[in-house]
Amino acid sequence: MTRNTAREIAAHLAYELSFTDLPLAEFLDQRLSAENFADLAPECGLYEEKPNAKQEAYIRRLVSGVAEHAAELDGYIADYAKGWRFERISLVASAIMRVAMYEILYMPDIPAGVAINEAVEIAKKYETPETVRFLNGILGSFARQEAKV
Repeated sequence: MTRNTAREIAAHLAYELSFTDLPLAEFLDQRLSAENFADLAPECGLYEEKPNAKQEAYIRRLVSGVAEHAAELDGYIADYAKGWRFERISLVASAIMRVAMYEILYMPDIPAGVAINEAVEIAKKYETPETVRFLNGILGSFARQEAKV
């Protein structure tokens, strides 16, 4: 499994956080289990290979960070989404942006450009071209202002 795949799985889980009442550790244990990967593999190729320990730690760090900083990250999305109310942004797009913003703010070993590029590539799989451009614009502005890129 590549880091790109691990990042996309983290975006999936960040999206799913909106729909669960489970405690975060229990949610991650359940979603990152071998059984869950086996169940999801037939319908989604991302889940064909269970992450190794390093990849799983990376996914857990991202999803936990997104959960812990959700209000802060959503505030940034709202601030940089000029002319758009936060509620109009799809849950998928906001989950992808939260993951990228968390990486930019809290994972200095990941260059902002990499986080943005990966977010755009993930968004291309799930969103319209207009939404992808919107997401790219928000993340680019965010990185220039907040991460001083």
